[in-house]
Amino acid sequence: MKFKAFWIIFCAAILLGGCRGEEQHPGQTAAALTTVEVRSFTVSAQGAALQSEVVGTLQAVQQAVIAAKVTGSIEQFPVVLGSPVKTGDVLVQLRAGEISAKVLQAEAHLEQARRNLERERKLLLKNAATAEMVRSLEEMYRIAEAGHREAKSMLDYTTITAPFDGVVTAKNASVGDLATPGSPLLHLEDSRQLQVVAPVPETLVLHLRTGDTVPVHIPAAGLDLAGTVAEVSPVADPLSRTTTVKLNIEEAPQLRSGQFARVSLTGELKNALFVPAAAVQKFGQMDRIFVISGDTAHLRLVRTGMATHDQIEILAGLEPGEQVAVPTASGLVDGQKVTVVP
Repeated sequence: MKFKAFWIIFCAAILLGGCRGEEQHPGQTAAALTTVEVRSFTVSAQGAALQSEVVGTLQAVQQAVIAAKVTGSIEQFPVVLGSPVKTGDVLVQLRAGEISAKVLQAEAHLEQARRNLERERKLLLKNAATAEMVRSLEEMYRIAEAGHREAKSMLDYTTITAPFDGVVTAKNASVGDLATPGSPLLHLEDSRQLQVVAPVPETLVLHLRTGDTVPVHIPAAGLDLAGTVAEVSPVADPLSRTTTVKLNIEEAPQLRSGQFARVSLTGELKNALFVPAAAVQKFGQMDRIFVISGDTAHLRLVRTGMATHDQIEILAGLEPGEQVAVPTASGLVDGQKVTVVP
């Protein structure tokens, strides 16, 4: 036991001695370094516009959900997903048996009303009928005529055609399905003209006006475009506190409806501290900067904000009036002597 205790004490003494041997006087490293030439920048508050980015989606300016206006089973459905169509092309044909019968019935009623009216008019010329009877039959004829027009319109509704040039982007039914009024059968859109639809926070939408131009980036297509504000919704979503904004963009073959878009917006002005980007150094996950005091550079950790092409915003760690070092070469150390050059 005594021998074991001796070795524990002996090892501890060696470790403690080694630790004391590695101690250095503060500033010993900095004192041994040469003086470095740096440029200085005086920190001051300046007005800066807040830059924000919102996410949007590409949508066709002209799009439509095609639905039936009458009930009937689908007899023909000649288009498929991606089919290009022209105005007036047949999209869906419904079976028209019952409606065709109603048209024939309406034609018969109209013909009967026409004959009755003609007969009564001839009798009126011979003073064998009254004017009141003729007026009554004229009214019956107009009613039969309206019924005939309605029946023909219903028959026309069994043939559903394209309202504009475009492509089929969705199909919700097949041949044999029963189409009912209001039920979507397919989606049609004109993909030649797209726009970005984006929910914009209420604090940013106040700075947007119809006709304004903002930067738009489409990651999937690798395109940077100019978006023109076409519409700004007059109301905000009470849940998300955002307002829908639509931006027109130029045509490009790489663009597709539904693609993801990033919209850069400029917000309100604020006073902010900016320093040259070269003055800020990355240190792991932290940003650091060197503040000049006299002829010495002192390391300071800072919190950064937005960045421009040559400046970085400082959110915390600096005060207006302080001078920061902009190294002409890398390798500044805390406490190192510096010489400020123009």
